[in-house]
Amino acid sequence: MIVNTISNLGRWVRESVSGIGFATRTFFTLVGSSGGLLRRLRLVTDQIHFIGNYSLVIIAVSGLFVGFVLGLQGYYTLNKYGSEQALGLLVALSLTRELGPVVTALLFAGRAGTSLTAEIGLMKAGEQLSAMEMMAIDPMQRIIAPRFWAGVIAMPILAAIFSAVGILGGYIVGVRMIGVDEGAFWSQMQAGVDVWNDIVNGVLKSVVFGFAVTFIALYQGYEAKPTPEGVARATTRTVVIASLSVLWLDFLLTALMFN
Repeated sequence: MIVNTISNLGRWVRESVSGIGFATRTFFTLVGSSGGLLRRLRLVTDQIHFIGNYSLVIIAVSGLFVGFVLGLQGYYTLNKYGSEQALGLLVALSLTRELGPVVTALLFAGRAGTSLTAEIGLMKAGEQLSAMEMMAIDPMQRIIAPRFWAGVIAMPILAAIFSAVGILGGYIVGVRMIGVDEGAFWSQMQAGVDVWNDIVNGVLKSVVFGFAVTFIALYQGYEAKPTPEGVARATTRTVVIASLSVLWLDFLLTALMFN
């Protein structure tokens, strides 16, 4: 019993270390294959449209409702202390610092990440990647790299849209529905939100999340078993691993930025 437990633990550690090493090597290979994209920017722009444009609706609608909730909860909390005029500041800081990048990354993993994993996994199952290698075409440069950089570029844009729409939702609830003074709502926001400490840090978070989520999605699809069951499992792993990575990276980045 003890011997089997130690054996299973050793096998799990070995497979984990091997997987981390292979993922690291794949990442550096991916980065090294990205130089040729400067001559083929159309590959990246097409993927930005595919990843970003098709994720826009869910990002915007989610941002609007998150703004509604922040407007309601923020008003009821601030009203207890007579500080409801700071509602705009509360909504803006919550979105630009945390909720904008984090919720966008989670939605991005669920919508675009699974799509990328399934697409690459099905291409592998259909031996399309092997056929490209037979034709002396590097699939890492032609298929993986454009999707990777498209995800990295699309993530901050989607996070900015999420935050902007969320602020609009907080304005609608706080000012138009509840009756908070409009001038105080915007002036408190303008005075309290710092460009570097709040907005830029939020953008940096979204860029890091874009790197993590997109690479995890592509790696899971690239390493998926070429069967329908293998692709399905890879898609599930993408959502789980990407979501946990986003939450862990958010804690780490917040500790570094606001220490």
